Amino acid sequence: MAKWGEGDPRWIVEERPDATNVNNWHWSEKNAGSWSRITLKELTKCEGEATVSNRKGKLIFFYEWVLHIDWMATSYEDPKKDIKGTIEIPNLSEENDPDEIDVSVSLSAGGSVGDKIKEYLRKNGAENIREKIVQYVDTLKKEYATDLIKPTKGQAVVKQSKTLISPASVNNSSNMSVRKTTDNIEKMDLGCKIGTSKINVTQTFKCTADELYRAFTQREMVVAFTRGDVKLEVEKGGKFEFFGGNISGVFESLVPNKQIVQTWRFKSWPSGHYSTVTIDIEQKEDCTELRLSQSGIPYNEVDRTKEGWRNYYWESIKRTFGFGAILI
Repeated sequence: MAKWGEGDPRWIVEERPDATNVNNWHWSEKNAGSWSRITLKELTKCEGEATVSNRKGKLIFFYEWVLHIDWMATSYEDPKKDIKGTIEIPNLSEENDPDEIDVSVSLSAGGSVGDKIKEYLRKNGAENIREKIVQYVDTLKKEYATDLIKPTKGQAVVKQSKTLISPASVNNSSNMSVRKTTDNIEKMDLGCKIGTSKINVTQTFKCTADELYRAFTQREMVVAFTRGDVKLEVEKGGKFEFFGGNISGVFESLVPNKQIVQTWRFKSWPSGHYSTVTIDIEQKEDCTELRLSQSGIPYNEVDRTKEGWRNYYWESIKRTFGFGAILI
């Protein structure tokens, strides 16, 4: 029999300010169904469940919803015509990324004018709905589940500031303990996937494949089109940083004049999350074609990412090196 405070630390029961769930080791669960029904308001039907569980310091999220939304619209073509229908989301679940969630739009009244609005909702409305779903999941992760992670011995939670504070905070060692605990929570695996999407872009450049490849891999050329200092290690496993560290990543593979594969991220993305970028370069008779495929982009960052490639890569490269001009 081990003495108190000795033995395998996994089984040591610490003194706790709330006397529960030592080291967040034991299973604890919180029903998020009622909270979700309030958060997912203005729905005609909301069926399903949502729970957040804590096991061994890891938060596990489970949610599964079937949603029905009534919609009404007015057309400038015929303001007096009733146009209405429903939107059904049958598979809002932690198993599906936002771009995998089905958004079905139907029309119950409105005729041919209603068909136009239905088509608009099917394309543009579905994207807005998926953005709201991302917000719901983020809120579930970051706000609703915070009280499931308990402080360890000698620490208490001040709910107003959501900061872990030691009673002996004037003591340096206690301050270090507070910082360590807060850091651990920030680094903790939340057990919930980030909703991601992907983009595909094709561009043509009036240059050779060799020239375009060097624009991405030769330091002097990268500095020129990014207009700033860069970190560039052009080799497999080599790192890169552009635009003051706002874009960074690692080269995964390099095939001269043909292909570049890299992990790639914005500084503002969740810590440790990278997308995968594949750039294929193909020499044509009178130009060079570039095909970019990027997967793993956080869903609410897709537009920003597209604009970044267009403004700070394609247009800047063409403008800086004259690759938008006609080859002679």
